[in-house]
Parts: sequence; structure tokens; C-alpha cells
Amino acid sequence: MEVRARLDKGMQFQGTADSGHEVVMDASEQFGGKDSGPRPMEVLLLALAGCTGMDVISILRKKREPVQGYEVRVSAQRAEEHPKVFTEIRVEHVVSGNVKEASLARAIELSETKYCSVTAMLRPETKISTSYRVEKKT
Repeated sequence: MEVRARLDKGMQFQGTADSGHEVVMDASEQFGGKDSGPRPMEVLLLALAGCTGMDVISILRKKREPVQGYEVRVSAQRAEEHPKVFTEIRVEHVVSGNVKEASLARAIELSETKYCSVTAMLRPETKISTSYRVEKKT
């Protein structure tokens, strides 16, 4: 796997993945950017949300759970000193539909312990806590 990040202008970088997909990353105006894209650390949290989300929805679909909506919300705290790594990450899975909580809990557990490579990369150095809730539909 290989990616490239090319300086475009100012502090803006155009990231290109092996798959050909692109993402613009930029700094805030405070740090010389134009605020035209997410910060690299935000992209890392998005990667975590996407990785665990794809695992969980795949498992729930295999279990034929009636998911009507799904959102992964990730928040994090960073160290005060450089390199300002994440010290704590909170992941919340919010599923709507008549999904069994036990199925959701198991899907999350499998993602965290077996499938999500982003979690596996972050976990040795960062405390990651997880919560979930099912919003039942009538």
C-alpha cells in the first residue's frame, strides 16, 4: 500500500491513495492554511470511524439485523506537548432500527479485537473507550 501527499498551495496537501481516491488536507488559517480540508489528525480519526464502522455494519448485515441507520462518532483528547498524540479516544456507535443490542455489542467486540486494523495500530499507545446505543424504530 502506498499513498502520496503533494503540496498544492500554502499548507494544503492533496493526498492520493493507491485506489486513486483523493483527499485534501489543510491547516487552519491560524497556522498558515486556508482551512480547505480536514487536518491530518482528523483524517486519522475518520479512518478509525470508517474502519470500525465498515466492520460492524458488515457483521450486522451478515446477522441479518434490520439496520435502518448507522453513525460512528469519534472524539479524542490530545497531549499538550508535541507531537500532541492522541491520549484518549472515545468511539460511539449509534444504530437505528430494531437491532438486537447483543448483536451490536458482539459486532463491535469483533471489530475491536480482530478486524479493525486502525484500532490495532492506535490501541497500544492510546486509551480507546467504546459505547453504543440502539435507537429503536417503530
